[in-house]
Amino acid sequence: LPAVTQATVSVSLPDTILVRVVERQPILVWAVGLKRLLVDRDGVIFANAIPGGAGAGLPVIVDHRAGSASMDVGGSLDPVDLDAATRLASLKPADIGSAATALHVQIEDSDGYEMRGDGQTWVAAFGFYTASLRTPDLIPGQVRLLRSLLAGRESTLRRVVLADDVNGTYTTK
Repeated sequence: LPAVTQATVSVSLPDTILVRVVERQPILVWAVGLKRLLVDRDGVIFANAIPGGAGAGLPVIVDHRAGSASMDVGGSLDPVDLDAATRLASLKPADIGSAATALHVQIEDSDGYEMRGDGQTWVAAFGFYTASLRTPDLIPGQVRLLRSLLAGRESTLRRVVLADDVNGTYTTK
């Protein structure tokens, strides 16, 4: 049962059986195609999200990568993807100095992790992350850099590329 993280059964004489079930708690929704999958803190994909159900109000990561099409309940996320996704999904517009009403994270085959702001025309490309060469530890620096690049020019930006935590560029509308 993918939704169960732990179950214990104990017997107490003369006539008692105790069953304790601990369910997984979702921390985000992973969207792949039409599927909306609940993911726990360990990266386990344990259930389909139901509108208005357990996934309501959680951050959503939209995964457009071709290799992710087979993701389903019972699988798990790559630890690097889980780390990057949780860091980026936790951000609020104020964290990057944006006038956006909300932020949305998606993953593309071409540019890796991207962020868009509701009500804004810009997209920020955070790139790809790996376990050793380009780890998600770059993200806090990339967030500071994005904040500095958005400052005073957010409404004029089209694309921001965050090469690392100190180097970035942008194009305007």
